[in-house]
Amino acid sequence: MDIKIGIINSPREIGFETAQTADEIETAVSEALAAKATHLSLKDDKGRRFIVPVASLAYVEVGSEESRRIGFVA
Repeated sequence: MDIKIGIINSPREIGFETAQTADEIETAVSEALAAKATHLSLKDDKGRRFIVPVASLAYVEVGSEESRRIGFVA
């Protein structure tokens, strides 16, 4: 799953791949916003943890769940 997180007042976005489902990501973001938490924490495929202040979130884009194809398609 490809994830992109936009940060307020930053021209760059955070992008990574995770094994979490779209529903798990949506739940984590919704709970952080609803609980007025101080940060959102997500983990990528390589075990890295991304901690983003909730007040700085501009958007969270959840990509497709399909894995990328490698090689040529006949």
